[in-house]
Amino acid sequence: MKFVVAPDSFKGSISAIEAASAMEEGIKRVFADSEVIKIPLADGGEGTVEALVTATGGKIIHVTVLDPLGREMESFFGILGNGKTAVIEMAAASGLPLLKPEERNPYITTTYGTGQLIKAALDYGCDEIVIGIGGSATNDGGAGMVQALGVSLLDNCGRELPFGGRALKDLHTINLANMDPRLNKTKITAACDVDNPLCGERGASAVYGPQKGASPEMVKELDAALANLADKVKEQMGVDVLHVPGAGAAGGLGAGILAFLKGNLKPGIKLVLDAVDFDEKVKDADLVLTGEGRIDEQTAYGKAPMGVAQVAQKYGVPVLAFGGILGDNYEKVYEKGIDFVSANVQSIISLDEAINSGYSLLVSNTERAMRAVKIGIQIGEIPR
Repeated sequence: MKFVVAPDSFKGSISAIEAASAMEEGIKRVFADSEVIKIPLADGGEGTVEALVTATGGKIIHVTVLDPLGREMESFFGILGNGKTAVIEMAAASGLPLLKPEERNPYITTTYGTGQLIKAALDYGCDEIVIGIGGSATNDGGAGMVQALGVSLLDNCGRELPFGGRALKDLHTINLANMDPRLNKTKITAACDVDNPLCGERGASAVYGPQKGASPEMVKELDAALANLADKVKEQMGVDVLHVPGAGAAGGLGAGILAFLKGNLKPGIKLVLDAVDFDEKVKDADLVLTGEGRIDEQTAYGKAPMGVAQVAQKYGVPVLAFGGILGDNYEKVYEKGIDFVSANVQSIISLDEAINSGYSLLVSNTERAMRAVKIGIQIGEIPR
């Protein structure tokens, strides 16, 4: 039998890679001679680089970049197994977890480090770049990113704007003369799982600004600054990003990728599945196994297990989903292509124990499911 194992991480417990290995161990306890294809997944956020590098036999490249406050730090990006596609997590250079709570200030935080990661990927010779844009500490519309790539953003006196979202209120001129020419030959795709526009009550500043340290007064100022960026981009570059769904992702980084890099925004799990050629791996499988830490109603609306199920459905391959726990209305996933759901926790244990025993619990959960599969196979072989 051929099994494809494609879990997301069980956040706070085990990584996607560990989850895939646990599932493989559970399968092998019952079907020792089976073929198991492991494809650890992520949806564009934390863990995306590791998952894609592992799934394709690629490698991690370490580089020095600027953090959201302009301080030097060690970061990384991945090169996929084809040697030509880079995968970047913007949070690895411009993410909220890089700052202490008291350091959060979207007036001054920058995506410059994300631009440095893109430049490093270009220096490596990559002609395709995949960018996960979740978890940002910034609200600068990608301004820092493009400054790192050679774009000059000038005020009405011809001075370069300082870092941060607040400075965009003074943007007067966009100078693309020194923009890295390699970008014109590079395919760039960003993982974007939100549809927020750049500005307004559902925009980057209003919805995500407060978690990055913005007060209500700051939100108004940052929203106006991003609106000015959109005006100048439309006026001087002929690109209208103001109302594009997803332009407000990651503090407006979505808009920056659309306007300056001519990139595309895709749902995170679809982007990841395309990058690992998931269709090709699934089409002749007997069973697909997926999972995440909590399976509930939200799982049915675009999370990683659902993306896996949608591909498997095309080829008529049954999907088994495993969760650390099952939440409210988890049954909704049955309407979306998942055929079987099971929780790791089968008895009363503490939360700490469940988290710390995530690997062994998932092995046992998978083994139980495989024993049920084996019974099904035996029943199917009984003459009627």
